[in-house]
Amino acid sequence: MSTYAGDAMPAPSVLAPRTPVVVAARRTPIGTAGHALREVDVVGLAAPVLAALIADVRSIGLPPEIHDVVLGNVMGPGGNPARVAALAAGLGEQVPGVTVDRQCGSGQEAVHQGAAAVLVGAGLVLSGGVESASTAPTRTWPSGAPYDRAPFAPADLGDPDMGPAAEDVAERCGVTRERQDAYALRSHRSTVAAAGDGAFDAEMVPVAGVLADERPRPRMSAELLARLPSAFRPDGTVTAGNACGVSDGAAAVALVPEELRGGVPGLALRGWVTCGVAPRLPGLGPVSAVRTLLERTRTALEEVAVLETTEAFAAQLLACTDALGLDPLGTDDHRVNAQGGAIALGHPWGASGALLVVRLFARMVRADLPAGTLGIATCAVGGGQGLALLVERV
Repeated sequence: MSTYAGDAMPAPSVLAPRTPVVVAARRTPIGTAGHALREVDVVGLAAPVLAALIADVRSIGLPPEIHDVVLGNVMGPGGNPARVAALAAGLGEQVPGVTVDRQCGSGQEAVHQGAAAVLVGAGLVLSGGVESASTAPTRTWPSGAPYDRAPFAPADLGDPDMGPAAEDVAERCGVTRERQDAYALRSHRSTVAAAGDGAFDAEMVPVAGVLADERPRPRMSAELLARLPSAFRPDGTVTAGNACGVSDGAAAVALVPEELRGGVPGLALRGWVTCGVAPRLPGLGPVSAVRTLLERTRTALEEVAVLETTEAFAAQLLACTDALGLDPLGTDDHRVNAQGGAIALGHPWGASGALLVVRLFARMVRADLPAGTLGIATCAVGGGQGLALLVERV
């Protein structure tokens, strides 16, 4: 397990000089693979977001010198897209870049790594993620046979594809088809309502003439969801309707130490954790990650007002919230993904973890919640891992 979980962190609202703080957060619209953003590669998605972040940082009067660019990416072309995107964004030849891969937690891992760099002396770091499923290279083995995917774990430990793994989680944890469909409907309705209220406007960076997220369905209904067949097993409960979509998009944040923040509103990173869980049940990673993070930061879940978690599958999310004692279909509707999530928006793998932090910034800073409000971002990772990040509104 890797962790920085705040043992040396001061009490809330009394921040150490090197405390990492998110002061700006941006993203592209999320496009369904093969559709609106189908001709935009990873650099074309990431570079506009990086450029927008620097414009934001300059507009609030913070030092513009960039110490590093850290981007998560899963299925791209290789060749360090973070460095290429930094150059394409006009950040300058002196700005380095590094690309990281923790599968669908890659974007959040990039934020963790950027925060760690701030802790040990960096100034401004841009961290996030990007995925273009539409332009991902087609790979083959030397024999010419199609290459499906890399293993998430050794086969003898269990290496399921994500859909069958979600079915296993649903069966083991008793998450019914009815609850999955109800959550999927909530995701679409919450996302559509948030978009209608302008909740995404300030974070959005238009790309290739695309101005809004493509996947959310205003006319989604319980009846439509109920008609969809199971996607992975003849008698299964996971469908195309209660699962995320394969998507294109980018998201990133600007991190500075508290000593450079200058009173600008932001999110102080109070701790972060990455942990491993059983590879056969990868969707349960957030349970261990959140519990460990809360323990190490001496925080009770009841103190956390805002939670963002990747909705890879409704089955997986509900299994995790059940284990944590949360009810997003009832009493915790206002806390967990209150403006929708990946079931409605889509799941651009390398960007999704960073998108959680962008959404925390919107719900906590742009919504002007009181200083001291706490939030968590958490996601599950193929192969059996979980990430969790605790932030405080400052």
